[in-house]
Amino acid sequence: MLTSLLLALLAATPASDSLVRVRSNAPAASTIARVEPALAARKLNLFATIDHAANARAAGLALPPATVFVFGNPAVGTRVMQCDLTSAIDLPLRLLVWESPEGTVWVGYRDPVGLGAQHELSRCAEVLAAMSRALGALAAEIAGQPKP
Repeated sequence: MLTSLLLALLAATPASDSLVRVRSNAPAASTIARVEPALAARKLNLFATIDHAANARAAGLALPPATVFVFGNPAVGTRVMQCDLTSAIDLPLRLLVWESPEGTVWVGYRDPVGLGAQHELSRCAEVLAAMSRALGALAAEIAGQPKP
């Protein structure tokens, strides 16, 4: 009975709740340094960079590298918000570079396709799919993974 309940709960979890993770082939500092040039090459606006490890140090605490990049293309994001303005809570896009306790460096993001489950975005399915492909390619490049 408990197993059935757990399986039902897992099946009901929206896809956007899962973090897409791409393993980096470089240390955290090198992976983080790849982000801005990759965004610039795609003409994506970098709106904010949040260095959680630096903020932890400033508070007298320790944290492994963990940096969030908030970025996007207003022309694309606006199209999604025009489908349902509540999607603005999830835009612009975010990308996280972090180092696990084992020392593995990851590039992570939430797949934009999952926004459709949280908002009324059926009219934006093609835009979300294109965003998903672009974000996957961006994360792979930053992680130093070969192109498919």
